[in-house]
Amino acid sequence: MSDDQKKPFDFMGFRKIASAFSITLVLASIVLLGVRGLNFGMDFTGGTSVELEYKEAPQLDQVRSSLTEAGYDQFVVQNFGADTIVLVRLSEAGNDQLAQEITRVLEASGDELQLISSEFVGSQVGDELKEESGLGLLLALAVVLIYVGMRFQFKFGIASVVPLAHDVIIVLGIFALFQWTFDLTVLAALLAVIGYSLNDTIVVADRIRENFRKMREGGPWDIINESIHQTIARTINTSGTTLVVLLALYFLGGEAINNFALALIIGVVVGTYSSIYVSANLLMVMSVSREDLMVPAKEGAGDSEEEEQPPEWLNRM
Repeated sequence: MSDDQKKPFDFMGFRKIASAFSITLVLASIVLLGVRGLNFGMDFTGGTSVELEYKEAPQLDQVRSSLTEAGYDQFVVQNFGADTIVLVRLSEAGNDQLAQEITRVLEASGDELQLISSEFVGSQVGDELKEESGLGLLLALAVVLIYVGMRFQFKFGIASVVPLAHDVIIVLGIFALFQWTFDLTVLAALLAVIGYSLNDTIVVADRIRENFRKMREGGPWDIINESIHQTIARTINTSGTTLVVLLALYFLGGEAINNFALALIIGVVVGTYSSIYVSANLLMVMSVSREDLMVPAKEGAGDSEEEEQPPEWLNRM
């Protein structure tokens, strides 16, 4: 039997197991978000940011140790643009006096440095960012639903938006479980996850629609299996190459983008799974059929066909 005649892997045969797995993950994530909550960064909670320039590149671990010994417990230390520039972010409210205190504490370790700038973000600004970021995510999902519903069919719109919400909730749940810092970079990663997962889902949905119109044998189960079989190599290759880049960013990009890369890594893995199982599974639940995807016939098409037929005398020649 040739490769083209081989029966595709029965992806839908595991759809009940996949459904139970997804529902468990989503419910667990919602519980974690309700019980533990997200560990919001300074972007959302407010705090002080102090930018310092060293004469020679410092050891960040030593900077953290100096701040810990001075009594500061909630802070983030990272390089900012260059090895000699250090950004210290503290969760407590402050002013110029706090920035001067941080400078004196770090100078006490024997390093030569100078204060470049200090900024304070109020809690009210952080609360506004929380609301606006939540609305932004909801708006993105709503736009996706409208676009896919118009581009394909309403059932496909539902089958595209639900996996996106599934991916975002699971990423948020994992961040709540491990209490990783949730800041604006992670929010940007979530929006990127929505775009990535949507692209993957659209590829599978387009092939399903094409096969529903092209394949004359088999029901929805067979057509969806065949469609996933035809796109699985592309899905794995795309996800694999993306993960290679994200892992490089995570291990080599520095602390400033660690959480950004981590959110994307989780999102790509979960998004690849959801584009195969969650989206296709929903189409099965909603009983998608050929009738849903038939191109409506144009009015007068039959009359035009009759007019275009050759005259009887020509057929006798």
